[in-house]
Formats: sequence, structure tokens, C-alpha cells
Amino acid sequence: MSDGADPHYDLRPQAHPGLHVIALVEAAKGTLALLAASGLELLGPAPLQRWIHELIARFHLNPEHGGLAKFADMISPHSVHLAAAVVLLYGALHLVEAWGLWRARAWASWLGCLGAAIYLPFDIYALFKHPGWIAVAVLVINLIVVWVLGRDLFKRRH
Repeated sequence: MSDGADPHYDLRPQAHPGLHVIALVEAAKGTLALLAASGLELLGPAPLQRWIHELIARFHLNPEHGGLAKFADMISPHSVHLAAAVVLLYGALHLVEAWGLWRARAWASWLGCLGAAIYLPFDIYALFKHPGWIAVAVLVINLIVVWVLGRDLFKRRH
């Protein structure tokens, strides 16, 4: 009876297929983030700067001014290490969340529910700013995640 769960709450893995689907998605996101962090560290700043300059040239942007030019100027070994560390922490958090969801831990449902709910205002804004099926799909998926995890938390207490 971990996490203060209701005595009737079933902790068996097969009793929570929704949690397991979300756990697999979170594990995939965490794994991809760890790969991205590793890639940043292995590549370093030079290829990133070259790629941004290629984008500037391809889209005929001003190489002296503009967001991409400023971004290219900000890329340094220190900024790449910092970005890799942030992405590493992001990935580790998603892997820990996935582990907790797979084991039906209440803290993981809280973490996932709050994490997905934080994106909802941005999803709604994106839907109005850039309407289309992708914006609708992202909003619906995040609503489903919040609903599944919120329902899990509710079931634990009732």
C-alpha cells in the first residue's frame, strides 16, 4: 500500500494500462533527450553554428542581423555544455516519471498530471494562433494525459 493509496486501489501493472502507455511515452521522451544531450556534447559548437549559417543562407536571411544570426553568435562551448546539461536533466526527469508511472506511484501521477497541465494554456494558444489538425491533436493528447493521471489520483483517494 505505497503512496497512501486507498486499500481498494489495485497496484497490479495490468490494472493500469493507461499509466503504462503514458510511462512508455515518457520513457521514449527521456531516452531521446539523453541521446540529444549526448549528441550536443559530441558535436560541440562548430557543427551547430555551421548548420545555422546554412539555414540563414538557404532562406536568404540577413547573416548580420536577426534571430538566427544572434543565436549562432551565442553558441559557444559553454552554452553547448549548459544546453546539454538542461536536456540531460529533462531526460532524467522523464525517465524517473516513466519508472514511477510503470509502478503506479502516486508521485509520478502528480508529476505527469502537473507536467502535462502546464502545457495546456500553450496548447490552447497554439490552437488559436496556428489552427490545424496538429494543434488539435497535441491539445487532445495532453487533455487525455491529464484526464488519465487525474483519474488515477482520484481513484487512489476514493
